[in-house]
Amino acid sequence: MTADVDPGAGPKPDLPFSVPEADQQDRMIEAILFASKKPLSTAEIEQRMPKGCDAAEALRRVEAAYEGRGVTLIRVAGKWALRTASDLSFLLREEVEETRKLSRAATETLSIIAYHQPVTRTEIEEVRGVAVSKGTLDLLLGLEWIKLGRRRETPGRPVTFMTTDVFLEHFGLESVKDLPGLEELKRSGLLDTRSVAITPQQDEDDILDPDETGASKDDQTLFN
Repeated sequence: MTADVDPGAGPKPDLPFSVPEADQQDRMIEAILFASKKPLSTAEIEQRMPKGCDAAEALRRVEAAYEGRGVTLIRVAGKWALRTASDLSFLLREEVEETRKLSRAATETLSIIAYHQPVTRTEIEEVRGVAVSKGTLDLLLGLEWIKLGRRRETPGRPVTFMTTDVFLEHFGLESVKDLPGLEELKRSGLLDTRSVAITPQQDEDDILDPDETGASKDDQTLFN
């Protein structure tokens, strides 16, 4: 069993021998990332390597070596991680379906936040055309996929919502700039083009199907 790497633990080792060869540095990169439960920055990786090592150059070599393999080296939220190749994700679909499920309401709300952030609850409702329930926002906050942003300098000073690094890491995105386009979202079924007529007093739970209020049977494949 491998221990999780703590990138902030202890000083950088001052070893009494010459700088490791390039292939040895590459092996160190693999070992560090394989043992880590979370993506690591270049600086965090280099901190774990012997003095004189060039983590940035080693990462470029490892990234090229893993290209086209079943496991690839990718950047997520500005950090490095080993991940299953995207074209092989179907092999893990059962595990994903069992552990992560979102209702349509939560999926649409998350999408609006991702594309319009920072965005207020009222603005989310204007885009969806439906009142957003507190449970939907609590679910996304609990998953740590969204967080509270700065309050707007408008009457009432409403709080805004933004996506997090955990969101980027989960969906394999380096930044929000890597989000798919509108047409791709429509093809995936993420965006529902139906128009919903409601009165101001209606809440989303009044118009959604029963299986959409909470964890639904829909597989949460947000940006795949």
